[in-house]
Amino acid sequence: MVAVVIGADKGIGYEIVKALKGRDEPDVAAVCLGEGDAVFGLADFVIGGVNVTSGPDVARMAASLAERYHKIDVLFHISGIMSMDTLGALDYAQAKREFDINALGPLRTVEACLKLLREGSKVGIVTSRVGSLSDNSSGGQYAYRLSKVAANMAGLNLHHDLSKQGIAVRMLHPGMVKTDLVKDYPGDYNYITPAQAASGLIARMDDLTLASSGEFRHANGDLLPW
Repeated sequence: MVAVVIGADKGIGYEIVKALKGRDEPDVAAVCLGEGDAVFGLADFVIGGVNVTSGPDVARMAASLAERYHKIDVLFHISGIMSMDTLGALDYAQAKREFDINALGPLRTVEACLKLLREGSKVGIVTSRVGSLSDNSSGGQYAYRLSKVAANMAGLNLHHDLSKQGIAVRMLHPGMVKTDLVKDYPGDYNYITPAQAASGLIARMDDLTLASSGEFRHANGDLLPW
């Protein structure tokens, strides 16, 4: 089995790599924005310097993966950013950056890897429940919410296209995870650790089948509304 984790530098992505290797997965490739120093010696294959907003970077990533593997069994797209914005003080340049990373990023990476995704492959896109229209009860976070709605749509579209080829796709919410991403997040929450989130996300990819492809799932297994 070959698993590819995109966004493996730290946090949830790093913990997914660590957990997969802890259960003796045959081969885990870590794709990193930085040089990947943290995962050297942990992952079987490390590709550094990959910005998911860059066509050339993503093409290089896909070419490197194709040189080593003939198929990707499970692809985790973790890369994402979050800003805390409010109406009346919106930063539209930041919003475009967030959209490019959070929504177009997973689409760009999955499309680049199409030749390695074959019957039986699985794709997991980490989005967020703030991208749920039905679940929005507080407002705010305009850029992040918009980008995650788009990421969910991208994932659902990928499901419709790829399921015809026997490839399953699932959109995933990791939970409220204590990472650098939430350091400025207001309110008190029962945060889980990146390792706990990784365990849940791996479990959701383990139980993903073609029959459940196209779902939006919490890492704890709950089905989330669009």
